[in-house]
Amino acid sequence: MTNQTSLEQEIEETRERLAHTIDQLLHRSHPKTIASREVTSVKAHFVDFRTGAPRTDNILKAAGLVAGCVALFVVVRKVVR
Repeated sequence: MTNQTSLEQEIEETRERLAHTIDQLLHRSHPKTIASREVTSVKAHFVDFRTGAPRTDNILKAAGLVAGCVALFVVVRKVVR
């Protein structure tokens, strides 16, 4: 009888662990959670979370990239005309 009771208890514990794992997976794969994680990742690229100071080197790189793309489009447009 104790073998059956311990087996039932083990099965119940396994079910609880599985349910907890499924809940974690559902939470991690929810679109809002994914979006929040990505926003945090992008913010971390431009702001130092420890100090709250902007990371000017990364900001300047991004601004340079945008300016370069705009300049490229302007030049291509003038050449095509």
